[in-house]
Amino acid sequence: MRLVVDNVSKSFGDKKVLDSISMTLEEGELVCLLGASGVGKSTLFHIISGLLLPDEGRVLLDGEDVTGKPGRISYMLQKDMMLPYKTVLDNVALPLMIKKGPENKAGFMGKRKAREKAASYFGEFGLAGYEKKYPSQLSGGMRQRAALLRTYLFSGNVALLDEPFSALDTITKGKMHQWYLSIMEEIHLSTLFITHDMDEAIVLSDRIYILGGSPAVIQEEIRVEEDKPRSEEFKVSQEFMAYKKRILEYVR
Repeated sequence: MRLVVDNVSKSFGDKKVLDSISMTLEEGELVCLLGASGVGKSTLFHIISGLLLPDEGRVLLDGEDVTGKPGRISYMLQKDMMLPYKTVLDNVALPLMIKKGPENKAGFMGKRKAREKAASYFGEFGLAGYEKKYPSQLSGGMRQRAALLRTYLFSGNVALLDEPFSALDTITKGKMHQWYLSIMEEIHLSTLFITHDMDEAIVLSDRIYILGGSPAVIQEEIRVEEDKPRSEEFKVSQEFMAYKKRILEYVR
């Protein structure tokens, strides 16, 4: 088991937001956390990433307690957060230069070595030839690819993604879904993915956790059995509609 969220609860003042949340993420899985806006999905991700301490419970990464320890799990926010005055290569290489580590007390590695390591992934991520471009020169899909590569380089093979494709148009989003599933397999990535888009969750997920209520609890866990990648025809199948109906029973 790569990631375990064990009975996590969180309150802000007198308001309890999360109540005894437990989740797992296995090697190579893409697991979606689905829920309405404001239900507490981002709060839970802040706890899993170590940016926020829970009132109760813990987070385990490969059996190690990483509760309240930022930097151990990659976390990509909804916006790509690309620095406009840096090239795409320098944006992607930034985590390697600023993260503390054994090679350099001030940073993980020097600029030249960080650029070399980041550039070695540009082909796999469909970014070859864009190293010296600036974020404003990229399409929305290309910016998301760069942001996803930067997230991966930050701390390895477990990634938290907070609605990374929500700003993309439908056609681009569909292409990004297929690309992301293929890159996950290539680089052995496990992903926990926030969305409020039911269709996206069904198309991408191995399992779906439905978060709802006040305080929020895990209302249901749904396993999507169909093989991936899932075709466009799957989206109009009886099986797809059955998953959607099951989710709607909780989301409504």
